[in-house]
Amino acid sequence: MGGLGGALLNSPAYGSIAHFFNRRRGLATGVATTAGGVGGVIFPILLRELLPSVGFAWSCRILAFIMLGLAVPCNLFIKTRLTPSKGHVQSVWPDLTVFKDARFAFASLGIFFMEWGLFVPLTFIVSYAAAHGQDETESYLLLSYLNAGSVLGRLLPGFVSDHFGRFNIIILAIALCVITVLALWLPAHGSQPMLIAYSVLFGFASGSNLGLVPVCLGQLCDHRKFGRMYTTAMMVASFGTLTSLPIAGAIVNTKNGWDSLIIFAGISYVIALICYAAARVLAVGWNPRTIF
Repeated sequence: MGGLGGALLNSPAYGSIAHFFNRRRGLATGVATTAGGVGGVIFPILLRELLPSVGFAWSCRILAFIMLGLAVPCNLFIKTRLTPSKGHVQSVWPDLTVFKDARFAFASLGIFFMEWGLFVPLTFIVSYAAAHGQDETESYLLLSYLNAGSVLGRLLPGFVSDHFGRFNIIILAIALCVITVLALWLPAHGSQPMLIAYSVLFGFASGSNLGLVPVCLGQLCDHRKFGRMYTTAMMVASFGTLTSLPIAGAIVNTKNGWDSLIIFAGISYVIALICYAAARVLAVGWNPRTIF
């Protein structure tokens, strides 16, 4: 139910941005997605204080009341500006025919593998730190470090992408995700300074995963159809979210489980990088200087 609620909140919100911004859509979407990073900083700290005093059940209720209080006015303020083409009635169902466009198909597949890579550190970084001897309560702060980096990672790439190309920047950001996972987390072996550095840098790199995906997809379709095409792509990506954690949970219980888990996340990002690079090449060719 939480996933359904998140989808119903996010998709219309991102879709409405395309109605009001074109040239600076990357910055506008980046500003909008910083809210998730801010919440990711505050909620782990809040839980750290609430769990010992009020218990798990009331901690969840308090978070739910906060989200309800914020979600209601947000939904009231969402507006659209552009109307559908005359005589054209938009269906509310996903349009699977969009995958006939190889560019869109590769971009959507890239989101799927980004979801595979993204949710591994978000879910397991606390357990990893605790398993390597760090205090479990303090380990929750790694999520705050990660989300603090994510705030800047959602905003700055969005701003830069408007000038240097949305696909160009997300490809660089995914490459940075690969580097941080395999060059910082994999050799960390529980080192607290390494884990803090990884959390901040990965948070920055992965922040663009959420902020730039909508604007990249928006370059592949008419803005009037953006909402439906975005939800179609995210429907496919949701299977990545659904399968990532069960696979990761099975991996972590094997021999050399933590290292295998990190390699799984890194390889997922490598495949996502290949998919986005393929979508860009199909759209504008091999020249890296082309702004796209």
